[in-house]
Amino acid sequence: MSTNTDYAALALRVSSGVLFIAHGLMKVFVFTIPGTVGYFESLGLPGFLAYLTIAAEVAGGLALVLGVATRAVALALIPVLLGAVWVHSGNGWVFSSEGGGWEFPLFWAVTQVAIALLGSGAYALKPSAPQAALA
Repeated sequence: MSTNTDYAALALRVSSGVLFIAHGLMKVFVFTIPGTVGYFESLGLPGFLAYLTIAAEVAGGLALVLGVATRAVALALIPVLLGAVWVHSGNGWVFSSEGGGWEFPLFWAVTQVAIALLGSGAYALKPSAPQAALA
């Protein structure tokens, strides 16, 4: 029997997963892969990190939507989001600032912590390991 917590975890997991997929595909279809690589390099980052970021966002988002390895995936996506916080840190707090601020990526990182603590919730393909496994 599912609880309200299971449904809350489902809502966070699926909505976050959809956002990751959208962000990863935006880097492929809107900014293009070469454009994303160039942007990463313009920040002083190695270009291969663009490929890793795209893969993490799309594959991680899909895993979250499906509820596969939810806790591990949520934790693995936090460095991607903290990187986005760093990238947007010079643009101010509000994400509607020119170039996007850092409020949204930071909130999204905290959301991943909540997902990691909650686990997969309802309707997951493969439920997360028990919470005690994180201790």
